[in-house]
Amino acid sequence: MPRLEKSKGRRSKRPKLDWKFVQRFCNIQKVLFPSWSSQSVLMFGTLLAVTLTEQLIIYQVGVLPSHFYNVLADKDYSGFSSLVGTAIVLILLNSTLKSLDQYICNRMYVSWRKTLTESLHTAYFQGRVYYTINVLREDIDNPDQRISQDAERLCKQMSTMASRLIISPFTLTYYSYHCFYSTGWIGPVSIFGYFVIGTIANKILMGPIVSTLFEQEKLEGDFRFKHMQIRVNAESAAFYRAGKVEHMRTNRRLQALLQTQTSLINKELWLYIGVNTFDYLGGFLSYIIIAIPIFTGIYDGLSPGELSALISKVSVFPGGNLELGDCSFLTNKQNEL
Repeated sequence: MPRLEKSKGRRSKRPKLDWKFVQRFCNIQKVLFPSWSSQSVLMFGTLLAVTLTEQLIIYQVGVLPSHFYNVLADKDYSGFSSLVGTAIVLILLNSTLKSLDQYICNRMYVSWRKTLTESLHTAYFQGRVYYTINVLREDIDNPDQRISQDAERLCKQMSTMASRLIISPFTLTYYSYHCFYSTGWIGPVSIFGYFVIGTIANKILMGPIVSTLFEQEKLEGDFRFKHMQIRVNAESAAFYRAGKVEHMRTNRRLQALLQTQTSLINKELWLYIGVNTFDYLGGFLSYIIIAIPIFTGIYDGLSPGELSALISKVSVFPGGNLELGDCSFLTNKQNEL
């Protein structure tokens, strides 16, 4: 008989975002990316090329309002007509690249799920592992749910995050340069400082949620398994007239699940407040950054039209540089992982 680990010791370790999580996540990546010539690596490289091109187009679209300010302030009709044509072409390119980005991510999701699930099946059906896990091990809950549902959700979340993660180092460098060129050192330093504070705050707020979310998923599996037991043993339960007993036991499982869900919702409230606060405050950060050189007289030589164009251009940087919306997006996805 295989050696069993003590379930109490295992249960005392609450899941959290720590080095153990990083190690396990890296082990999963080794399964998904077995070699440099694998299909996953090729799709990942294609996604990188598409997202890089997409970001270049997005930047050009983002600075279009500043050009419109210039031509409208100067009442330049020919320049305005040319700018409208350029805007239409850029928007069509952006839409096409965005759709291609989503298509590749969906294909990666299917490929990753196939690879990960088949790897789990290989380990699960090796020898009598399936018997050991389901019958002898009490510290591993609902292995069927882990393989069929959790693996699917993990691959889905990673595919959704993929394009934003791989493009971040490039957009960070690109927009930091343009931000420094327009506002000086105060711009990049302010943005980086803002997001370091936001990341630390979100990490603190996310800590209590991880273990509660894990417990909720466990209770979801237990509740589903209870109904499966009744379905499989319906004839025996009817023979022994066990309807009232099973009713009471099933409701007890439901109450435990709902209590945990309520606790999770209460904890998520503070995370949402933190994420949304930093998200919306970021919208004003660009104006605070550009206000410093304006009030110190650095841009006194610009005309009102040129100054309006500069303000419009600088307002693109915090959103593109560190992607305020993506900050909240990735925080929620990391929480779900």
